[in-house]
Amino acid sequence: MANTQFHKFKTISEFHQFRGLPKPQHPLISVINLADVKNMPEGENSILLDFYSIALKRNFNAKMKYGQQEYDFDEGIMFFISPGQIFRIEVEKDKIMDQSGWMLLVHPDFLWNTPLTKIIAQSEFFSYSVHEALFLSDKEENQIAAIMQNIQQEYHSNIDQFSQNVMLGHLELILTYSHRYYNRQFITRKISSHMVINRLENILSTCFEEEMLSKNGLPTVQYIAETLNMSPNYLSALLKALTGQSTQQHIHDQLIKIAKEKLSITSYSVSEIAYQLGFEHPQSFNKLFKRYTDMTPNSFRKSFN
Repeated sequence: MANTQFHKFKTISEFHQFRGLPKPQHPLISVINLADVKNMPEGENSILLDFYSIALKRNFNAKMKYGQQEYDFDEGIMFFISPGQIFRIEVEKDKIMDQSGWMLLVHPDFLWNTPLTKIIAQSEFFSYSVHEALFLSDKEENQIAAIMQNIQQEYHSNIDQFSQNVMLGHLELILTYSHRYYNRQFITRKISSHMVINRLENILSTCFEEEMLSKNGLPTVQYIAETLNMSPNYLSALLKALTGQSTQQHIHDQLIKIAKEKLSITSYSVSEIAYQLGFEHPQSFNKLFKRYTDMTPNSFRKSFN
């Protein structure tokens, strides 16, 4: 296998050239039919884009790595890459590329000073790992492909004062559908999703053992996500869809539950309990406890007397 190569693309034109594609019709936005992509160098290629990528892929015949995760594209999936994120594609020697699907490339300059800048920044799936990709039904694939082709048709037409708004409208529609599809995926995969919740509860129980808290402090969302082999945003989105609460809220719920037990059945001072729960400053514990219970720790304790 060839040595790993690193490729950085500042412009969409550079990416087109690398993939053996014609020069893009628009410098800041492009829709690529993946069946037209023939230039896939053998070996492992690390890629960094200075623009957004939304890809709908099938029959990729290669392995893609994002972070430490690896994925084979043998069915229709959709995934999202933000500017500055590194991903790797591994192509085996003499393997025939028979990929299909579509890729939408959008430079941040195309979004400049538009409401979509905020919308795309709030679309958490741009920071999901590749193994947290969106699995689409045939109907959903067709919907997304049709919208991408509408964007392609728009910039192939004569550009006028309405062209950018039309394309931005189509892009926003893709993001809206993607939010819908991810929410559907969380719900339809209930068995695996609820297994995540069970694993989360077990991890939190271990983290909140007194010796673990004194040693490691409060568990972070990053730590919980890494232990579950998920990206923090994907985990929080999954939990919100199933329970209405984020990962941080689940951590706090477990903390408040233990704090209530200690306040009601032990004689430890509030400061001692705060330190036992991993807080460096008792004031932080007091503030969090009141936010969740509308009572100070001392007021809660007095209610049992």
